[in-house]
Amino acid sequence: MRWLLAIPSLALILLMLGEFFLSFLSPQRVRREARVARWLTVRSWRMWRAVARRFGGDDRETWLGFFGPLGLLIQLGCWISGLILGFTGLHYAFDSHLTAGGTSFGDYLFYSAGSFFSAATNLNATAGADRAIEIAEAICGYLVVFGAIGYLPALFQAYSRREVAVSQLDPRAGSPPSSGTLLYRSAKRGGWAELDSYLADWENWAAELMETHLSYPLLAFYRSQHVNQNWLSALVTVLDTSAFAIAVAPERTPAAEVTFAIGRHALADLAHTFRAQPREPEERLSAADFERLRSKLGEAGVEVADPASRAKLDELTDLYEPYAEALSRALELPLPVWVREERTENWRMTAWRTRDARELH
Repeated sequence: MRWLLAIPSLALILLMLGEFFLSFLSPQRVRREARVARWLTVRSWRMWRAVARRFGGDDRETWLGFFGPLGLLIQLGCWISGLILGFTGLHYAFDSHLTAGGTSFGDYLFYSAGSFFSAATNLNATAGADRAIEIAEAICGYLVVFGAIGYLPALFQAYSRREVAVSQLDPRAGSPPSSGTLLYRSAKRGGWAELDSYLADWENWAAELMETHLSYPLLAFYRSQHVNQNWLSALVTVLDTSAFAIAVAPERTPAAEVTFAIGRHALADLAHTFRAQPREPEERLSAADFERLRSKLGEAGVEVADPASRAKLDELTDLYEPYAEALSRALELPLPVWVREERTENWRMTAWRTRDARELH
């Protein structure tokens, strides 16, 4: 009755190959994903996040930052282990003839692992069918190894392009970024025209963010190099700024409108991918902060619309804030504030650290 084990073993092999193909080789779609990979990621993330909540401050962010690379290793280890176990089942089902008298399930497991990694063992198949299984496993091993090798550069290149834009936001919007800071500094540089031109650059970034994070969902768990920055806060800051420009600017801001549309699209699709149900967000812009922001822009010489523009702004923020809140809770990424009192910029803090280090020496 050993041969009955061949059916689930073959099914396991096909499942692991299919999951590997969807996770590492085929760009994933919004409504099609590798289910086992998702199950592993969700369960692992829940445990990892529970441990992270025992820490505080930078230690917590550092711990959360380890999950992205670890999740990649967990998935890869799952596919490899599943394939080795599946081929072990085939050898056992067909009672493969091995030299050195190996006939137990443990011997088959050892032989299967050696075949997968093309490692020499003291066991060798002697029959034609047994050798065919060995060759098939070796082929799968090479496919997985070279597939993973090709996957990593694409993942890290996408991460690098994402973080370049996040870092570039620092001198304009601070760290953590705030829409108020970005609006005020843009007003002093050239008003609505300068801001609209700057937001046009973020249209491509938002589109690429959506494409890469849908294709490589684990990328969303990779944190930024600075603990006071993250891709979600950058995206929401740009959306806040675009919504404010659409609602308050006295004339059309076409780049802001397009960037707002693609940014909102990215948030909605990513929330769906991570099964993050839209949540009613807390108020992020009070009436007093809204009026103060309008007043500061007016003092900077930028024309602003009448106070009734707040109603239009609320309509726009209602389109994306529920998704942003859902992703924030699902991924443990804080959302930005609209108005920040203190001046915080990483490039300034780096300069202070350098100066202090010189003084110590």
